[in-house]
Amino acid sequence: MSRSFLPQRRTRAREVALQILYSLNVREGLEPDEAISLFPFKDEEPDVASYAIKLIKGVWSNSEKIDMLIRTYITGWRPERMVMVDLVAIRLALYEGWIAKKVPVAVAISEAVELAKHFGTEDSGRFVNGVLGRIVRSLQEESKDNNEPES
Repeated sequence: MSRSFLPQRRTRAREVALQILYSLNVREGLEPDEAISLFPFKDEEPDVASYAIKLIKGVWSNSEKIDMLIRTYITGWRPERMVMVDLVAIRLALYEGWIAKKVPVAVAISEAVELAKHFGTEDSGRFVNGVLGRIVRSLQEESKDNNEPES
């Protein structure tokens, strides 16, 4: 990504990715390339489209790993029980901030919360923030424990 890829454009790319990932989750049998081809990218900046596509493909190809993180660290909330917009925002943040490390985790969480507030329910922002906070704290603790030298 070039330096001219402004935060607003990344935010727009996340919005596009959320919409396409949502459609992939609600339309059985729809494949990522097909969903991407149905989106009106002609109205988007090329770098927005490019980043959105990277996010979509990254989230989609890591969805099992991401859902396992959710199942492992969040008791009582299986991914299939979550509001779809919330789930997609959580998956997007975990991919972008933790798995791909494209942005700092705090940025990924903040962006996911804003997406959830905009596209989700009245409670989506708080829910997404709570779920991501809990998962990331657990992952960071685990990572710290694994890096401590043995006595």
